[in-house]
Amino acid sequence: MGFPTFWGGVHPPQNKDLTRDKQIEPYLPTGNLTFPMSQHIGAPNAPVVAKGDKVKVGTPLGSAEAFVSAPVLSSVSGTVKEVGPRQTVPGTFDTCVVVENDGLYEKDGRWAPLPDYENCDPKEYLARIREAGIVGFGGATFPAAVKFAPPPQDKIKWFIVNGAECEPYLNCDFRLMMEATDEIVKGTALLLRLFPEAEGVIAVENNKPEAIAALSESVARLGAKNVRVQPLTVKYPQGSEKMLIEALTGQEYVVTALPADVGCIIANVRTVQQCWRAIALGEPSTERVVTVTGDAIAEPKNVRIPLGTSIRELVDFCGGFKEAPVKVLAGGPMMGMSMRSLDVPAVKGTSGVLALTARSTMLRRATACLHCGRCVDACPMGLVPSALDSLVLGKEYERFETEGGMNCIECGSCTYVCPACRPLTQSCRDGKSFVMAQRKKRKAAGK
Repeated sequence: MGFPTFWGGVHPPQNKDLTRDKQIEPYLPTGNLTFPMSQHIGAPNAPVVAKGDKVKVGTPLGSAEAFVSAPVLSSVSGTVKEVGPRQTVPGTFDTCVVVENDGLYEKDGRWAPLPDYENCDPKEYLARIREAGIVGFGGATFPAAVKFAPPPQDKIKWFIVNGAECEPYLNCDFRLMMEATDEIVKGTALLLRLFPEAEGVIAVENNKPEAIAALSESVARLGAKNVRVQPLTVKYPQGSEKMLIEALTGQEYVVTALPADVGCIIANVRTVQQCWRAIALGEPSTERVVTVTGDAIAEPKNVRIPLGTSIRELVDFCGGFKEAPVKVLAGGPMMGMSMRSLDVPAVKGTSGVLALTARSTMLRRATACLHCGRCVDACPMGLVPSALDSLVLGKEYERFETEGGMNCIECGSCTYVCPACRPLTQSCRDGKSFVMAQRKKRKAAGK
């Protein structure tokens, strides 16, 4: 009997062996830390500190009044050195707070466990999750407190914990499932109190048998009610929320709908663990695990770092480059973002740093479309990437939108299978960016 899966997708080489068996190493940076004010989907934060202010671990640095937002907290103790534009991972200059690290990592005294957290009104969880700055750590960075508060008419039947980690090279979630197993299971059981009619499903691709076994044993030992571990077929992008829902529930739904519209809430394993720690231990969300890997890295590692740590300092902790990379990505090879500089901070959505040599990138020149249809077969969203590519190149953005271009999840499957080496994913990303910019202009103009 096969495991659940979805339509479309691809099977890129996993390349996880470099860090699969490397336990998570903690690292405390010695340099200054930089905190961009927008590290989530939603309204950006405004700084709430000024130059010269003293801060500690968990002190708010930025917040927003908007419902869809998540505060930014300091991950270090020290003095605010600067508030202003600094370069971030995408290469843009965004408003940031720079904290001069005093090396003490003193904790802000406002943080404590939620009293009687196992029996209190579960709505109190939402307030704690919000103030702790917790977002979707799988990469989407949607504010968790907003996701966990769907409209009353949405009856939640499945609370899905995403441990698929289908992106090649990355092992940060796998190591977390191996090393913080009980916290993930406890967090799942705790958050199910928000959805009393839902089943908790921890979804893991079946190329992680150790994690499946560890989680299953933890569920049984802890007596986690209405929680089960579900192995999934290994196929990229199995970790995408729409693909998970299709595989686990058999439901297909319109791409404009939200998971809650079809009875699902999806949270990354890191997000669930962070929720448990914020509620049960009184710990703010100020750090994350990052996989630093690739054939250009001297000592590939899984590293737990404070948010705001310099990528350059993180790479140096892993021995630096043993060979000059031709490409450094924030994230994995399928959905990662090419970095223009290492002098940028790690943020909530930084799951990996991937440094590749010319041997592993196999960069080739793009040629004309062969009309082979492989991109159509691979696209899990049922789009025609080659046609969307042509529309973007021809600046036919209205047709791009009507042909479904905004539904692209930018998974990279089409680019991976294209024999003509066309940058199909980048074309869709450019098209979506243009359409979104035009929408903002029309909204600002009141049209």
